[in-house]
Amino acid sequence: MPVFVYEGTLPSGEVRKGTMEAESKQIVMDRLAQQRITPKTVRPKSFLDDLNNIQIGSGVAAKDIVVFTRQFATMIDAGLPLVQCLDILATQSENAYFRKILSKVKEDVESGSTFADALGKHPKVFSPLFVNLVAAGEIGGILDTIMNRLAQYIEKNQKIIKDVKGAMTYPVIVCVMATLIMGVLLTKVIPTFADMFADMGAKLPAPTQMVVDLSNWLVANLIYVIIGIVGAGVGLTTFYRSAKGRQIVDRIVLHLPIMGPIIRKVAVAKFTRTLGTMVASGVPILDGLQIVAKTAGNYVIETAVMYTREKIAEGKNIAEPMMETKVFPSMVVQMIAVGEATGAMDTMLNKIADFYEEEVDAAIAGMKAAMEPIIMGFLGVGIGGLIITMYLPIFTMAGAVGGG
Repeated sequence: MPVFVYEGTLPSGEVRKGTMEAESKQIVMDRLAQQRITPKTVRPKSFLDDLNNIQIGSGVAAKDIVVFTRQFATMIDAGLPLVQCLDILATQSENAYFRKILSKVKEDVESGSTFADALGKHPKVFSPLFVNLVAAGEIGGILDTIMNRLAQYIEKNQKIIKDVKGAMTYPVIVCVMATLIMGVLLTKVIPTFADMFADMGAKLPAPTQMVVDLSNWLVANLIYVIIGIVGAGVGLTTFYRSAKGRQIVDRIVLHLPIMGPIIRKVAVAKFTRTLGTMVASGVPILDGLQIVAKTAGNYVIETAVMYTREKIAEGKNIAEPMMETKVFPSMVVQMIAVGEATGAMDTMLNKIADFYEEEVDAAIAGMKAAMEPIIMGFLGVGIGGLIITMYLPIFTMAGAVGGG
């Protein structure tokens, strides 16, 4: 059935846009009239409409959210009405998609929705953490304070993610390039050397013969190797998307030799920062733990947080079940226990987050320093080894001629 794009106005003057499936344009016009919408334009939906609506991920970067929250907090603090703040920020946003979202949020607020409910209709842009903190701010009358806390939280969280990604970018690029170079050597360069050695009729040294055999096998089965690599990638992705697969992979990741401790520290920093922000904003501990679990990013951490939440709901304190999970370091649990006993849980959680964020920075710096000799060794053994093995017969023949 054809799809039509329409734009019209309500009796109040509010503009309405959307799409509608119908057999003809007239049917769309009739339906709009029944909804008391005066149509301005009604046209068949085109390819360009779909193209304009394509979004990668949420379509809104963390930087856009931070700028929005900072500016919103300043405007609210200055006494501007909520709707006016949204209208100004929607107009000023450089991100066209974000402008549309903010305009829809403004329309919902004007229609009577709370700010938190209006944000909650766009889960790809505003996370459950964001929505729940805004709800707490609205109830407590401290929306400007909450928005500043949110901006600070997002900035710190993005810094950790950026540092980890930055640390992994260099070794990943080097390994990929080295693998491609080795692939070219094995499929293009070494066969040329093999033909030259075959014409000479000389017996090849064992290492050279092994490389030539590997090259011949790779050239003969290249298509199957490519299919195997792609299939393995798809298979691993599918496996990880399953509940059991994610559980296994996430548990292995936490025990990796170099990255494991860093990922655990990142998880602890994120957990304490998120929970500390929510507790300081007045969100109940059970609600906070449920949201933190969903944003953990690791099945093992998520399970431990949910276990802790269940035990707290049964009447236990937060420290005891956390210790039972054996996921969180004992220092973290002890500091949380002190914070719980003194009534300064939010302060203690933020101190733990500060400490572990510094630990992450130090661990990443150490990893970068350790990666350099490992990468150089990989390049030397891999690419250097291939080149040396191909020159071994030449050196052998040169020695035989010199000895003769």
